[in-house]
Amino acid sequence: MLDSLLKAGADAAVAEAPPYVAGQWGGNGPAVARTGPYLGRVVSRTTTATGEEVADALAYARSSARTVAGLAPALRADILDRASRAASAHREGLARLLALELGKPLKDGLGEIDRVADTFAVCASEARHIGGETLPVAGWQRGVGNTAFTYRAPAGVALAITPFNAPANLLAHKLGASFAAGNTTLVKAPPQAPAVTAAIVALLLESGMPPQAVQLLHGGGEVGALLCAADEVAVISFTGSAETGRAVARAAGAKRLVLELGGNAATIVCEDADIAQAAKECARTGYSNSGQSCISVQRVYVHRSRYDAFLDAFTAAVDTLKVGDPLDPATDVGAMVDEEAAERVVRWSAEAAGSGARVLRGGTRDGATAAPTVVADPAPDASVVVHEVFGALVAVLPYDDFGAVIDACNTSRYGLQAGLFTRDLGRIITAWRELETGALIVGGSSNYRLDHVPFGGVKDSGFGRETPRSMIDDYTVVKTLMLRGLSVWGDTSAVDAAAMDTTSTGTTSTDGETEA
Repeated sequence: MLDSLLKAGADAAVAEAPPYVAGQWGGNGPAVARTGPYLGRVVSRTTTATGEEVADALAYARSSARTVAGLAPALRADILDRASRAASAHREGLARLLALELGKPLKDGLGEIDRVADTFAVCASEARHIGGETLPVAGWQRGVGNTAFTYRAPAGVALAITPFNAPANLLAHKLGASFAAGNTTLVKAPPQAPAVTAAIVALLLESGMPPQAVQLLHGGGEVGALLCAADEVAVISFTGSAETGRAVARAAGAKRLVLELGGNAATIVCEDADIAQAAKECARTGYSNSGQSCISVQRVYVHRSRYDAFLDAFTAAVDTLKVGDPLDPATDVGAMVDEEAAERVVRWSAEAAGSGARVLRGGTRDGATAAPTVVADPAPDASVVVHEVFGALVAVLPYDDFGAVIDACNTSRYGLQAGLFTRDLGRIITAWRELETGALIVGGSSNYRLDHVPFGGVKDSGFGRETPRSMIDDYTVVKTLMLRGLSVWGDTSAVDAAAMDTTSTGTTSTDGETEA
C-alpha cells in the first residue's frame, strides 16, 4: 500500500487511500475525492466508513486489545525504531503527498516528515522505559508487613482523531505513543489528507506493526461521533478546533480525553530585543504552512519605541517569502487548505482595515493561496486579534507597558504558547509566571516545538500534554498489586518494637535488681 501511494504522488496520479479495517485494506462506503487546493484537481480518493464498518472496526479492536497488550515493550520499540528509519527513507515521497493534498510547500513537508521520524524514535525510547513503582507502604503503621507495587497497563482501545494541518506528525504522536503503551488504536483520518494518513499507517504496518494494533477509518464528523461514543474506546486523543473538541467531549462522555484545540498565539518584542532577528523569525514562522498551525505567530506586540523599526524589518522579511507552487522546493508559502480558508484571511484583514488598521501587505488571494498578510495596529476587538485566524496573516500591535501587554495577551480565550524576545531575565520569569499559556518560547516566536517536550495549553486550547511520555501516561492505567503478609521492608510492628526495646534495655525485677 505504501509503495502505491507514493508512486501515485510521484506520477501525479490519483492516490487511492482505502480504509484499513480488521487487517484488510478496502471499504464499501461512498467514494470521496480530495481536490488539491493548489492544483485544483482530484489528487486522492477514499471511501467514507459505513455504520457496519465502524461496528466491525470496534469489534475487532475489542478482540485485539489483549493481543497487542501482550507484545513485549522491546518488540514494540523495535517496530517503532524501524518506522522511524522508514519515514526518513521515504521523506521526499511523503512530503510530496502533503504538498498535493494540502498545498503544503515541500520544505515544510520535509520538515514534518523529519519530525515524524523523530517522534517514532522518541516513542520507541519511551516504550523501553514503561515501568512502575515499589510503594513505600511500610512508612505508615497500617502498611507494616505488606508490599505493594504498581505498573502501567495499556488502556485497551485508543481513538486518534487527527487534523489536516500536520496530519503525518500528529498521527505519529497519537498512534506511536498509543502503540508504545501497548494499545490497539482506531485512527480517524482528516478528510483533507486521506492519502497521507493511509501512508503513515501503511509505513507502520510494513515496519512490523501487527494488524491487530491499528485500524484506519475515513469520514467526517458523523464517523467521529460514532467512534467517540463507542463503549469499546477507553481513551481519545483529538487535535482540532475548540468547537469540534467540545463536540468530541459531549459524544465521548466519561472517557479519558486529551484535547489540543488551537490557539491565537502572541509574541512579545521588548525594547531590548534584536529587532532584525525578531522580525525575521516572526516572518518565517508566521507564514510557514500558510499560518495553519495552532502556535503560528498571529499577534506580535512590539514596544512602541521599536514599533516602526520592527514593521520595516518585518515587512522587508515578508517580501522575501516566495509564494506559489508547493511542489517547487524554493516555495515558502503555498496554498491554504481550501478557498474558504483563504477567503477568511481576506475578509478579516478588510474588516480590520475598516476599523482603522493598516494592511501593509497582502489582504488578497489567488484561489486557495492567500498572500502573506500584515495588519498593523488593529483594534483590540478586531477578529484578527480576538479569534484564531489559522491562516497567512500576522497582526502587529504596539505596547507601552510590559504588565499591560501581558494582560493583553491573556485576553484571548486560547492559551497554547507565546513567544518573547528580550534579554531581561526578570521579564522572562514574569512572563513565564503570568502568561496564561502552556509554554513560553524565549528568544523565538510562539511557533516552535520539540516533539519530545510537553506540548499543550490552557483555557480553550484544551488539556493534556501531547508528547510521547505524557501521552503514554494518558494511554495507560495504573494497576496495583498488594501482597499482604509479605514485606520487603521488614515487618516488625509497633508492639513488637516496644517489646524489643524493653528487652534490649533490661527490665526491673520485683526485688529491685535489674535483669540483663
